[in-house]
Amino acid sequence: MLTIAAGVGENRNIVEAAKSVKFNVKLVGSEEELLKMLLNPEIDAVIRGSLSASSIMNYLRKNYGSQIVRASLIENEGFKVLLAPVGIDEGRDVTEKVHIIDKCCEFLIKMGQTPQVAILSGGRSQDIGRSPHIDQSIHEGEEVSTIIKNKYHAKHYYILIEEAFKDKCNLILAPDGISGNLIFRSLVLVGSSKSYGAITLGIDPIFIDTSRSQSREGYIRALKFAYHLAKLKKQEK
Repeated sequence: MLTIAAGVGENRNIVEAAKSVKFNVKLVGSEEELLKMLLNPEIDAVIRGSLSASSIMNYLRKNYGSQIVRASLIENEGFKVLLAPVGIDEGRDVTEKVHIIDKCCEFLIKMGQTPQVAILSGGRSQDIGRSPHIDQSIHEGEEVSTIIKNKYHAKHYYILIEEAFKDKCNLILAPDGISGNLIFRSLVLVGSSKSYGAITLGIDPIFIDTSRSQSREGYIRALKFAYHLAKLKKQEK
């Protein structure tokens, strides 16, 4: 039987979610305990639940390097899309953004999907000159598009995220981690999109990052997502 470990912080919705699924969930009450679950061979997947992210992400970066990537799986009007970066300190330059796209596309291909990448930046093409910050964001978007154009189906949508969703892109690359986090919160915590948590790519253990503000239903989806990935991993072995 597969076992999923989940962290319990102030938000107790994760406890109710664990009671609502038909597989084994081991609840732990601290970041230290949750980190031990990542190294426990009897645990098939781990989700952060409502624990703090800081110490967990510091541990992951220390032990697995700075190349790990978090990408949120979001369902919008029945269509599922990966959104990255969502960590506020991720996606800081062109190199990081290209790495994020590579890892996310590898995951999509593994899931049997053809990557369709939407690259976002801080304005329309005609907005160049309005501020150095906007200029840099647009230029980075153009550079990323040029680098990956021969590897994946990709388009620079500039600031037009609505067009990317309309075109059913299954990977949305935000201009940086702060804006990615804001997009996630706007879609999921304010709007009606559904979150399945953020898959952590670049490590062997299955770790799903989740918001501390998530609903019971959101945690149920994250648990089921982790269970699905654990089943696939076990089948591969």
